[in-house]
Amino acid sequence: MNYRLNDNQPFRMAKVIIMAGFAIVAYMLYNLTVSIYENYQIDSTIKSFEERNTTLEEENLEKIDSYKYYTSDQYIEKIAKQNLGLINDGEQVIIIAQDDNDTVLEAEYEEAQTLALRNSWSNPRKWMEFFLNENPFKY
Repeated sequence: MNYRLNDNQPFRMAKVIIMAGFAIVAYMLYNLTVSIYENYQIDSTIKSFEERNTTLEEENLEKIDSYKYYTSDQYIEKIAKQNLGLINDGEQVIIIAQDDNDTVLEAEYEEAQTLALRNSWSNPRKWMEFFLNENPFKY
């Protein structure tokens, strides 16, 4: 076996160059993939911050509107009329009477009192009332 260095040398050199090229391409693909993933993460973070910013702006606008309403003269006047009973010059207060619920309550109270009185009667008294007087036990 006779090996010659000169005949095999260009073939080996081509192999080394091709392997180095593959290694460089693999390294570049790895860096490209990492960069794309980092850009994706940054974009998703930016998107979430923009959404949060939008919601905070909406809350801010609502709070500004609430502040304007609660510091307005109309609201202050409304609260003064409701809580303090104040009126403006030239205004008249009209009081609307509520329904006459007291009468219904009194009737219910009297009925409950009568029922309690009847329940306190002894059994012979209940029978005597049942036969001799109008039947008070009807409901």
